Amino acid sequence: MTLESRSSSYLARLERIESSKIFRAAVIFIIVVSALAIGAKTYDLPPLAEQSLIILDKAVTLFFLAEILLRFAVCTDKKRFFRNGWNVFDIIVVAGSLVPIDDSQAVLLGRLLRVFRVLRLVSVIPELRFLIDSLLKAIPRMGYIALLMFIIFYIYATIGSMLFAAIDETLWGDVAVSMLTLFRVVTFEDWTDIMYATMAVHPLSWIYYLTFIFLTAFVFLNMMIGSILEVMGEEKNALQTKQAHDERERMSQQIVTVQQQLDELTSMVKNLASRG
Repeated sequence: MTLESRSSSYLARLERIESSKIFRAAVIFIIVVSALAIGAKTYDLPPLAEQSLIILDKAVTLFFLAEILLRFAVCTDKKRFFRNGWNVFDIIVVAGSLVPIDDSQAVLLGRLLRVFRVLRLVSVIPELRFLIDSLLKAIPRMGYIALLMFIIFYIYATIGSMLFAAIDETLWGDVAVSMLTLFRVVTFEDWTDIMYATMAVHPLSWIYYLTFIFLTAFVFLNMMIGSILEVMGEEKNALQTKQAHDERERMSQQIVTVQQQLDELTSMVKNLASRG
């Protein structure tokens, strides 16, 4: 067997380990253990427990470093590995975990970056990664909806300040305070108390509140949800297409590997025949 075939066989074994469910379950388990260890450090613990947590932290850091190196080793396109945002995020978190917490100047940075280890669950679990990717790609569409919501908030806040400032200066004194009051209304936090206070002076002011709640809590909220669901549908279709493409590439690589093995066997048979 040639050196190239041995290297391919070695990488294939590493790839099987990296893609196995047992290995991914182990990574998830270590992330959860790391999160629990970070939370435990916020309590007053005996010296033995604190020392054990320090050793556990070092072991977790080494495991994450080995896991990143394994993923990098099995990646055929090294440049593509660094183009993946989740891989870059994992590298930053793992590199931050290497910051020694014994250094007084870097202790805060080291502890903060260790807290972000919990977010590695997102990069490890494909379903969570899919949800976050969809949410990030839906942000531009949600931004326009948020802009429209701000316009509605501003219009209603201006009207509310004009009509109700004399009733309650604390809630309707100016546009900024009125917008905060409307935010309280849209979250349904005792909004009826605010409405009944203005209705005592303006009996028809209920129209103001109901139309505002209908626009913001029902119309715009559903528009937000609809934009996210639309992006999730597009991402799901793109993911299925990518998986089909990757499957075709994997089958092609397997065919090439089998062909190389057949060529090697043929060469060995010819060598044996020539010797005989």
